[in-house]
Amino acid sequence: MTEKYVRPSWDEYFLEVMHALAKRATCDRGRTACVVVKDNQIVVSGYVGSPPGLPHCDEVGHLMKKVVEEDGSIHEHCMRTIHAEQNALCQAAKRGVSVDGATLYCKLAPCRTCAMLLIASGIKRVVAEYKYHAGGEAEEMLKQAGILVEYIHDETLEYQK
Repeated sequence: MTEKYVRPSWDEYFLEVMHALAKRATCDRGRTACVVVKDNQIVVSGYVGSPPGLPHCDEVGHLMKKVVEEDGSIHEHCMRTIHAEQNALCQAAKRGVSVDGATLYCKLAPCRTCAMLLIASGIKRVVAEYKYHAGGEAEEMLKQAGILVEYIHDETLEYQK
């Protein structure tokens, strides 16, 4: 007897879509993406990549800069790319699509800058697959703004490169 097919939940479905979109990312340090959803419909998406017309990490390499995190630790970040959340919000602005009240699905929880943009744009819920290594301040800001943040895995994903 065959097992009965179980449809994925909405969260599982949109995370699967996010994974497919991440394949378009052009920085191999963090091939991430996000999907913004309202009323169980995708309204906009974004992935990590350079601004249009500028070279991509996959083509010319990373543009690494040392950054001092809020806990005093120093990490190197690639500054060549725009984060997935930033790209999605730019796409929404270009197309006149409101994300007010929407849910954002992402691989890594938002950084501080992305958190501020999500707050300002009206996002109400974030579903992140993993925590971000420098995300403590961002998580606190989202909480203060009343944005629900849910993690699929309660662990921090470290970059391989």
